[in-house]
Amino acid sequence: MRVITGSARGCKLITPEGMDVRPTGEKVKEGVFSSIQFEIEGAYVLDLFAGSGQLGIEALSRGAAHSVFVDNSARSLRCVNDNLRNTGLARSAEVISRDSYDYIKITAQKFDIIFLDPPYRYGHITKLLPLAAAKLKDGGSIICEYEKEAGQPDAPEGTVLKKVYSYGRISVAVFRKPLREDEE
Repeated sequence: MRVITGSARGCKLITPEGMDVRPTGEKVKEGVFSSIQFEIEGAYVLDLFAGSGQLGIEALSRGAAHSVFVDNSARSLRCVNDNLRNTGLARSAEVISRDSYDYIKITAQKFDIIFLDPPYRYGHITKLLPLAAAKLKDGGSIICEYEKEAGQPDAPEGTVLKKVYSYGRISVAVFRKPLREDEE
């Protein structure tokens, strides 16, 4: 697994061993970043259930201003920190050891892009999407990876489904919070 493009292009990323972490495949990652390529520059990013941190790191490499990585696994957080050091992107990152539900409920931070890639088959997506939507800036996007057989999640209140991408057994839904029209 490597960083696809940007300032850390080609840097190899490590992943935690074991079945707890399921890294996003290269083809899926390329598709995801193609769909948000014009939103990344200067963005504030949240990588929830960070795992190896590859999605937030890819965003930083492509010009995101800041990325927050949240995971409650010490093994995953070690990988995220090692990957940030190896790519030279640690100064633009914040790594938080916390349950993803707890973090998304209590943070006051709003984000331009939220990567939501929780473990499959636990119903996390349905529960987390409304919480994530509440932490999204106007014009922001939630990138939600899920197992196709689980069915497409509904757009959380205040967002619209922009696009769904399918990659074999995996699907990625992109939800967007519309920009507010200035009242005259």
